[in-house]
Amino acid sequence: MSRRSRPIGVDLAVPLGPLTLANPIVAASGTFGHGAEVAALCDPRGIGAVTTKSVAVFACEGNPPLRVAEAPGGGMINSVGLPGPGVDVWIARDLPALEARGARVIASIWGHTVAEFEGAARALKEVAHRIIALEVNLSCPNVEARAHVFAHAPATTRAATSAVVDALGGSVPVFAKLSPNVADLVEIAGAALDAGATGLTLVNTVMGLVVDASTRAPRLGAGGGGLSGPPIKPIALRAVWDVSRAYPGVPIIGTGGVATGEDAAEMLLAGASAVGVGTATFLDPRATLRIVDELGAWCARNDVARARDLIGEMQ
Repeated sequence: MSRRSRPIGVDLAVPLGPLTLANPIVAASGTFGHGAEVAALCDPRGIGAVTTKSVAVFACEGNPPLRVAEAPGGGMINSVGLPGPGVDVWIARDLPALEARGARVIASIWGHTVAEFEGAARALKEVAHRIIALEVNLSCPNVEARAHVFAHAPATTRAATSAVVDALGGSVPVFAKLSPNVADLVEIAGAALDAGATGLTLVNTVMGLVVDASTRAPRLGAGGGGLSGPPIKPIALRAVWDVSRAYPGVPIIGTGGVATGEDAAEMLLAGASAVGVGTATFLDPRATLRIVDELGAWCARNDVARARDLIGEMQ
């Protein structure tokens, strides 16, 4: 179903903290490119927002190949390693390309240290009026010391989030992107919120490994990687459900395994305010637009007049 044929009377607009999105579907970080790469194929004006690939204060080449492989159950495992041009180049080159396409931009940052997170945030404060939010990627498992990323402990989550919030000075909402690879996600989510995060992105990839038996070695060049796609949807739903019940009203971008409009409805029902779509875009660059249409059709079939009425309504 095209956007022009979406059922009349279905209002897909949703609140995301202080923001209002035209629909709940958000392109997840790392899957829509740094700028207008995917936007040339998928009109970003048709989705709620685009979260860009995470950038740091420095340029990064990423991990050695092989970086991406198929995983059982229709999933994908990656060890890309956050390659990027650095935040200053992104602001000068890639942000204007997205703006020209009419995208509502959520910038995403990462770093190895609290100071690096703070530096990237300070750079983006200068263009805060050109983005709608900033995502703090505390949880990518494909960088150095992946067993000790910021999002694996409350103290480091709090320190990095606080540094970003202070650097931005309230100029733009902050969403902390957290990892499912922890014993108590609710506690870590609380640390991010205590540090001033507006909301949360739940979740990043699940740490995993694929093996090439013929070579007796990992398939990915960096060894292990992050599992994404349909196999992690139950994990993401549980994370959203647990955290939204612990912190009612906190805006959550539910991300992980969403490939259809019904998947998106499930994520909203579990407590997400918006829905991130990631791996599905690798299979179909226009997946986000399709899912918007499918969600509208699902709402119409199920007598849901407003998508926002689904948020947290699981019995």
